[in-house]
Amino acid sequence: MVVPFFHSRLHENRADTGKIPGSLSTNHKTVNTMKKSRWPLQTSFAALAWLSFAAASGAAAGGVFDARDFGARGDGTTLDSAAIQKAVDACAQANGGTVRLSSGTYLSGPLYLHGNNLALELAAGAVLQGTSGFGDYQTGRGDVAGLINADGLTNVSIIGSGIVDGGGAPWWPAVKEAKRTGGREPRRRPKMINIRHCQDVTVRDVTLRNSPSFHLVPDDCENVLIDHVTITAPGDSPNTDAIDPSQCRHVRILNCLLDVGDDNVAVKAGRAIPGRKFSCDDIVVSNCVCLHGHGISIGSETAGGVSNFVVLHCRFDGTVSGVRIKSTRGKGGEVEQVLCRDLTMNNVQRPIDIACYYPKIPATDEAQPVGLGTPDYHDLRIEHVSGDCPESAGLIVGLPESPVRNLMLSDIHLKTRTGLLVKNAVGVELKNVRIDTRQGESIIAENAKIK
Repeated sequence: MVVPFFHSRLHENRADTGKIPGSLSTNHKTVNTMKKSRWPLQTSFAALAWLSFAAASGAAAGGVFDARDFGARGDGTTLDSAAIQKAVDACAQANGGTVRLSSGTYLSGPLYLHGNNLALELAAGAVLQGTSGFGDYQTGRGDVAGLINADGLTNVSIIGSGIVDGGGAPWWPAVKEAKRTGGREPRRRPKMINIRHCQDVTVRDVTLRNSPSFHLVPDDCENVLIDHVTITAPGDSPNTDAIDPSQCRHVRILNCLLDVGDDNVAVKAGRAIPGRKFSCDDIVVSNCVCLHGHGISIGSETAGGVSNFVVLHCRFDGTVSGVRIKSTRGKGGEVEQVLCRDLTMNNVQRPIDIACYYPKIPATDEAQPVGLGTPDYHDLRIEHVSGDCPESAGLIVGLPESPVRNLMLSDIHLKTRTGLLVKNAVGVELKNVRIDTRQGESIIAENAKIK
């Protein structure tokens, strides 16, 4: 499989491509478990066929339903929710098509996509502007809706060169104050885009900005393509994750620019999905640029398990973490078959950030009984990583009762103040690892078996 790796706003060479390996047979001598394991990507033929189709199309067949024809004004002051929803309803009744927002600013509360084979298109100059009323997103069931919601659909797309603005600024001050004082948030915040239980999902070319909380959340979805999407929020905006695939399989996040106040990408496996060994499986993040944010992460919810997660050809500039796996006792599960390759880290606080504790690592700890909620990380590979970072090279910290197992670091070159902490880990193999520190040892090993 060859996937195009380019971003028109970030790369001059639009023909730049990279191969996603079907198996990672290399010349590296790995530990026995690694040799026997299946390595990413174990993509199904159905997923590949769909991704090829989505890459070629990205829009639903059928007619075009322009929201202005249903009464939308697009003047930035008129509430256009009802008119846009009428366009969506008409599209669904026609068995699919494209709901178009032409140039203008459309003030809206929650919208509900329904009907299969539907594309929501934001044309050039179009802004879907979320309302700022705290009560606008409360549902009759007491839930909090997103600005855009889809549930149980097949072949659903959000496309175009327009903008979705969540209007998050009024929500953030109370959250910051609660974090400062250790109190609780006064109200639940809406996410920008909730896509649940859907298949064949495409989000392409749009800009998402200023969500009250998470921006784009596919939950229990299969065959998801997120391509050439820009997601921005202020660096101090709380919990404004860019993309959070949750309980998803066969996901491609390609050519995206992510500049937010929390995780740039966070793979979440908070619950098991019947019929699956791993609730998150076959997820690729490739050729993305992460600016402000907390990096490309797994967790902190990993109880449902994560397998076949790949990060390729990404650049991190000013993030808190680079590649990260985070969980803790009671929320943990199995995380396996992770590959991070060809990464550039600039001004990143912790380029490698793998811990079985969250949010903080205790100074001392004793082994506890292993249970269903115990984090278990194994068969991980990080290779071809370079950068100049102001603080530490990062950390790899397992639990006394559940060490990180079978981890390979190869072709790593970092310039940092302090070295890489490796603690409670076994089967760690280093190959061509160079960490130039200004203070102390390059590798700080505590209860760790390193080759």
